[in-house]
Amino acid sequence: MLQLRPSCECCDKALPPESIEARICSFECTFCAFCVETVLHGKCPNCGGNFVARPIRPTSKLAANPASTERIYKPAGCAKTA
Repeated sequence: MLQLRPSCECCDKALPPESIEARICSFECTFCAFCVETVLHGKCPNCGGNFVARPIRPTSKLAANPASTERIYKPAGCAKTA
């Protein structure tokens, strides 16, 4: 099950479970659409993979399957790929 991480690893922007701006790689590294397009140029700085839009978990399923609350913020990793 996807973790649905709460923020962009690059800029720390909030990405709630219903966000259409969240992008993930195959390891669930999570970034906002802006950082993926303008800073990372479509390549994950952690694994080198590409990104896809993160699915939205229906609100009715969040109670039993909550989103992660762990924020991962690595701005230094993003700067290297710019």
